[in-house]
Amino acid sequence: MIAKNKLFQNPMNMMFAVASFIVLALWPVVGYGQERPNIILILVDDLGYGDVGFNGGEFPTPRINDLASKGIIMDRYYVAPVCSPTRAGLMTGRYPDRFGLRETVIPPWRDFGVDTSEVFLPEILEKAGYKHRAMIGKWHLGHSRLDYHPMNRGFTHFYGHYNGAIDYFSHKREGELDWHDDFAPSYDKGYATDLLAEEAVSCIKEYNDDAAPFFMYVAFNAPHWPLQAKEEDLLASGFDKSLPRFSTDKGYGEEGRGNTRKQTYEAMVRALDRGIGEIIDALEEEGIMENTILIFHSDNGPAPGEGGSAGNLKGHKFQEWEGGVRVPAVIYWKDKFEGGERIDQVMGFVDMFPTLVELAGYKGEMNIEFDGISMAPVLFGKKENIERTFYLGYGAMVNQNWKLMMKKGSKPSMDIKEDILFNMKEDPYETINVKKAHEESFLKMKSWLQKYEDIQAEVSVPAYHVGREGFKAPKEWKIH
Repeated sequence: MIAKNKLFQNPMNMMFAVASFIVLALWPVVGYGQERPNIILILVDDLGYGDVGFNGGEFPTPRINDLASKGIIMDRYYVAPVCSPTRAGLMTGRYPDRFGLRETVIPPWRDFGVDTSEVFLPEILEKAGYKHRAMIGKWHLGHSRLDYHPMNRGFTHFYGHYNGAIDYFSHKREGELDWHDDFAPSYDKGYATDLLAEEAVSCIKEYNDDAAPFFMYVAFNAPHWPLQAKEEDLLASGFDKSLPRFSTDKGYGEEGRGNTRKQTYEAMVRALDRGIGEIIDALEEEGIMENTILIFHSDNGPAPGEGGSAGNLKGHKFQEWEGGVRVPAVIYWKDKFEGGERIDQVMGFVDMFPTLVELAGYKGEMNIEFDGISMAPVLFGKKENIERTFYLGYGAMVNQNWKLMMKKGSKPSMDIKEDILFNMKEDPYETINVKKAHEESFLKMKSWLQKYEDIQAEVSVPAYHVGREGFKAPKEWKIH
């Protein structure tokens, strides 16, 4: 139940839990055995709110759009503004500040991983009877020790890469192969996005032969930099071979670059959309689409200058403005969720763990103090909204009506000169500070914010550049 083993962040969340406990107890829940749904969590990398057709984007995303038309568009879905923190929150249901991973990602030269005392989502799904639990794609939660490996964090299979920003064709980072099949290096040839989609399809076919439900976490690295696309997708995006390719992409080779960054980014999105379509097709062909929960969302907003778009939202990756932390997101469960809806419920990455555990029908003990709460009542249409205050980090917090951004604690790059309160219902694009006109709401938000600002992790990941000089990657990125 929602009220069990959860850490409620404000009085309204606690009141909701008490009021809804009896209602939830009467709901039909997913039974054990074959009725439990398969779960596929698709995370994409640096895709902006305005990069998908269902949010008015200009890039062709027909398969993602089709999924959105049949599922629920989670229009106010929030994440961290950079990727490792989002991935950590997804796997733990807890804000990454609690284990020192809010500020930056885990770079190749870093001996750091999410604290091994933290419980990961697949560990609970194992208890719920999910025999197969695959992690496919970009891990980015620790690679320096075997304790951090996906298969030591609850997954039964891993195929992909430890680091971010790998070469899409050679699969190298820092000059060494970063492509793996379980614990062994993999020399599979091909474009990274294609290989990840192919592996997901292969796993679907394999796991469907077993009566047990499966969980797959498919973390595409596209369309994250380096900008590299296949020739066919570049040509479909308007590439002209008679014109020069854009200038060097920060040390990566020329292969895969189009005439412009935006053109290449579009080509990468085409491949990503096609790969997601292949996963959906495999579910249809195997006859298990009806009892599979599909989740799709990005890990943060678009990187500046790389071709992506946050639409009309303010800001981009690295920032707590809406464009950096509000991302395209869809959840689908045929015949269980009312499709074709767009909801404005404030929710986000730390809510996914408790939500999926409830949808999987697990009622056992977890001993986790979640920052997230289950959004099942809203997804099932049993409740229009849950009062939710969501911590965004660095002096920022948002709920259904308001967004608070404090000068103290904000990033210097944000250049926030005064405390700000936005009316999100009337001003979703963050243009007018209404703090003086709504002092009571400002003070209430500020009081909720402080408990998160006071979080002090025992250890924190150092700044990105620390340890970079003189670093040499291990052969085949083997973990010793």
